[in-house]
Amino acid sequence: QVQLVESGGGLVQAGGSLRLSCAASGRTFSSYVMGWFRQAPGKEREFVATISWNGGSTYYADSVKGRFTISRDNAKNTVYLQMNSLKPEDTAVYYCTADRTTVPGTKDRYQYDYWGQGTQVTVSS
Repeated sequence: QVQLVESGGGLVQAGGSLRLSCAASGRTFSSYVMGWFRQAPGKEREFVATISWNGGSTYYADSVKGRFTISRDNAKNTVYLQMNSLKPEDTAVYYCTADRTTVPGTKDRYQYDYWGQGTQVTVSS
């Protein structure tokens, strides 16, 4: 089992940047596929990005491709989401997620077992 704690959210102007972090408990972090999803008010939780166990493969939603970068540091049990060129439509609660058995790149939120509490990102125009 793994516990996830996100940090790094906040208020930023359009065009700005934020870096989200997700710290995971446990000694088997490197065996988990990690990902980020987001949920805006009144909308479904949607896929943002995922990263494979060793960080060798990354996958992105079309809406963030070229602007966001997911990475992980297995020595620190942490996954990151660097968000650049932020837009007002990026405003949402961002959730970190983990799973040991899902295929890297899976965009179906129901395939992930573990979730953090979320961190708010607000982009003003």
